[in-house]
Amino acid sequence: MSNKKSLGERIMELCKTYSISREDLAARSGLHIELIRRIEEDGHIPDLAPLVKISRALGVRLGTLLDDHEEQGPVITRAEDRIGAARFVTGSSADSSANAAAEASAGDMRQGLRFSALAADKGGRHMEPFIVDIDPKAEQVKSTHEGEEFIFVMEGKLKLEYGMDSHELYPGDSVYYDSIVPHRVFAADQNPVKILAVIYTPM
Repeated sequence: MSNKKSLGERIMELCKTYSISREDLAARSGLHIELIRRIEEDGHIPDLAPLVKISRALGVRLGTLLDDHEEQGPVITRAEDRIGAARFVTGSSADSSANAAAEASAGDMRQGLRFSALAADKGGRHMEPFIVDIDPKAEQVKSTHEGEEFIFVMEGKLKLEYGMDSHELYPGDSVYYDSIVPHRVFAADQNPVKILAVIYTPM
């Protein structure tokens, strides 16, 4: 039997360790307490921005929330291990509503942005590399959080909204930007998109 902890369990464990109440975590992260309750109790997997804000509020790296153990040496992710093993799925605007019902889990196949981690369990890492599969019908609100992001388009036509500007990227194109500026990415047409995304969040 696996002893791997869920995201909610790891957050509750960290809060207990640092004597941080759910109310304190909500205040520090700027998130609604109902969203935090859903993550901890219902197994809800939120969009990336709330995860970054929670990790910052707890004073830990994003990887600490996503992984259950740490490897100090090199971490190799084989193609067959990445496929079908998404870390989380985002792309629902439900996180903006305090009363939205929990509808996500780590293995959920709902339409959205499916993040497959490439450096899972690498201890002390400062970057979070993912392969992201974007469903053309995914809905995503703009997010903002501390850090920087690098995106390389592997397949499909990507649209990036960054602040007041909009950009279209094609296979082979890349972009590097500050995550503090409101942003979102989605399929520019009716075809799925695959990207390499590297997220850096300073401690």
